Amino acid sequence: MAKRDYYEVLGVSRDATEDEIKKAFRKLARKYHPDVNKDDKNAAEKFKEINEAYEVLRDPDKRARYDQFGHAGFGQGDFNGGNFGGFGNFSDFGGGLFDDIFDIFGGGFGQSRRKGPTRGADLRYDLEITLEEAAFGVEKEVKIFRMESCKKCDGSGAKPGTSPKTCPNCGGTGQVRRVQNLGPMQFTNVTTCENCGGRGNIIDEPCPECHGRGQSKVGRKLKVKIPAGVDTGSRLRMSGEGEPGELGGPPGDLYIIIRAKPHKLFVREGDDLIYEAPISFVQAALGDEIEVPTLEEKVKLRIPEGTQPGTRFRLKSKGIPHIRGYGRGDIHVLINVVIPKNMNEKQRELLIKFAEISGEDVKPTSKGLFGKMKDAFGV
Repeated sequence: MAKRDYYEVLGVSRDATEDEIKKAFRKLARKYHPDVNKDDKNAAEKFKEINEAYEVLRDPDKRARYDQFGHAGFGQGDFNGGNFGGFGNFSDFGGGLFDDIFDIFGGGFGQSRRKGPTRGADLRYDLEITLEEAAFGVEKEVKIFRMESCKKCDGSGAKPGTSPKTCPNCGGTGQVRRVQNLGPMQFTNVTTCENCGGRGNIIDEPCPECHGRGQSKVGRKLKVKIPAGVDTGSRLRMSGEGEPGELGGPPGDLYIIIRAKPHKLFVREGDDLIYEAPISFVQAALGDEIEVPTLEEKVKLRIPEGTQPGTRFRLKSKGIPHIRGYGRGDIHVLINVVIPKNMNEKQRELLIKFAEISGEDVKPTSKGLFGKMKDAFGV
């Protein structure tokens, strides 16, 4: 009996794309699979014919040979005719054809999907501390809430006095095996048991405390050692203090996220601190010695004569300790010259006299108290 044209077998045109050929194959394979058509004696032959046509047309080189020479371009050895659908020897085909078959029937070569031990989830705790605590380190107590083994049922999930039963669907393995026949071959697909969720047992009477989960939420107080030099955004890991694992898996971790409160005197820049020192224009002009605060004590700072607004002075190693190494940052003192807003007459007269001596032609925008009185009485 003469072979049918491969394009005719798949029901596609000769200029069909690779995707069109693949879609046609999948549709026909589902329709004529022997397991689906057990009462149709011709289903196996049809399925074999479909596979043979697809095995040629899916391969660009074989398809080109077929378009040029037809069936004559293929010898008997190109197809394992004695085997169903050409599947007698895996080495005869690339992985793509088997992938297409498995995509259609949702199977695999005994692939296990059992739910095994799972690591517990990580937890996060945001901790706010002061600048001083961030600089020198501190020990803090935090309270977290996490799932732990239920004390009422000892983690079994079953009501006290009862116990979990072996799942009848999977026999306690947590897996369900399904065998699919593909001609003379069998493929085993192993999936997680839907009846027990892969646990291998079922609970008829759940624990009233944890409702069968075997875990309940518990508040725990933990002591956290904050190292010197941390900053906002620093992350500290406490190993094993997260959520418990499942099916014997390890617990997750607890991450402490640091946030340093704003300071009333200092602005932090890395391991350095910025302090704005207010001084009068007299101090700036004549020079002075002022007290500057640090994180530990006050220190003396000499202001040279003629210091300009915005000048910076550095207090070496008075800043934040380096978190990864020795030494500390600095404190940068930013000079802010404060101009008085309300001056008395004596102060005004002295400033005007100073301007005259300096050769400045200053025209004050305010006449002062005595100037206003002269204008009022016409003196």
